[in-house]
Amino acid sequence: MNGYRVAVVGATGAVGTRMIEMLEQSTLPIASVKYLASKRSAGKVLKFKKQDIVVEELVPESFEGIDLALFSAGGGVSKKFAPEAIKRGTVVVDNTSAFRMDPEVPLVVPEVNEDALYQHKGLIANPNCSTIQMVVALEPLRKAFGLKKVIVTTLQAVSGAGNRAIQELHDETEAVLKGKSYEPQVLPVAGAKKHYQIAFNPLAQIDVFEDDGYTHEEWKMIHETKKIMSDEDIQVTATCIRVPVAIAHSESVWFEVEKTDATVTKIHELLQSAPGVVLEDDPDNQLFPQAVNAAGKKDTFVGRVRPDQEQPNAFHLYCVSDNLLKGAAWNSVQIAERLHAMNLLRVPK
Repeated sequence: MNGYRVAVVGATGAVGTRMIEMLEQSTLPIASVKYLASKRSAGKVLKFKKQDIVVEELVPESFEGIDLALFSAGGGVSKKFAPEAIKRGTVVVDNTSAFRMDPEVPLVVPEVNEDALYQHKGLIANPNCSTIQMVVALEPLRKAFGLKKVIVTTLQAVSGAGNRAIQELHDETEAVLKGKSYEPQVLPVAGAKKHYQIAFNPLAQIDVFEDDGYTHEEWKMIHETKKIMSDEDIQVTATCIRVPVAIAHSESVWFEVEKTDATVTKIHELLQSAPGVVLEDDPDNQLFPQAVNAAGKKDTFVGRVRPDQEQPNAFHLYCVSDNLLKGAAWNSVQIAERLHAMNLLRVPK
């Protein structure tokens, strides 16, 4: 069989397993797959199109003969092993935050800035999940009307913190409903000194706090948006909240455009034809995006579009997307598909 030899790094994790699913559905020609993970997970058996694949321990030599590697095993793993892969001729699509703000590394959402792929030097960064769905929704509006300012409040699913966080939500919810005690171990940040209940209790912390009072998740949304849209003049601020939802992030987005001719009707028209967007906006029939409907789907769902009552040329929208698919696994595989279509799936000499 002709095709690429593909490796998935972090194959047993929440995102890694979905990368495998997306590769199975992909148009990318694949000759073989290799699953890589920590020594602890080595030996597990996963499927690829009904074929058993044994998970191997990740070592530098794992990338010999590999054309493409999708990484989602943590920033430390990416920093250590991505250069080893590239050195061996492997193109890396990295789903961690390790390289996102490196000026030498393209940060890509295919619906927004696929041309940045032409600049890759063997490494492409996948943006933060919450950033991806927001820029997918805003990009067609930015192209039509210009974009001056964005204020976003996110309502993010626990799956963004991994499989342990999903399990903690389930176990904790069951304990609370039964009137039993439960000691949180994962959220809001696994490595933090304090952990708080997520069941029935939104948490105003995702990732660590920076010196300026913003969390690193909020910092990522601000700076990644500017990089993806290639516009440092866009004013962006964010408040990121972890909510007791298993899968799919929701976001309330306020934005101000530059042109004065923007209307809800025109915004609807743009969103209806925008790649990767599904418009769900019919207040008369109570139609708006919902996390339970977005889970398991590749699209970004947008609704509640309305003009701001106080600020001219400003609007609100609400967007929802599966953070493990469009926010991570699917966006990574989309990048690989575009690299193939653009004849860029090779390490530049």
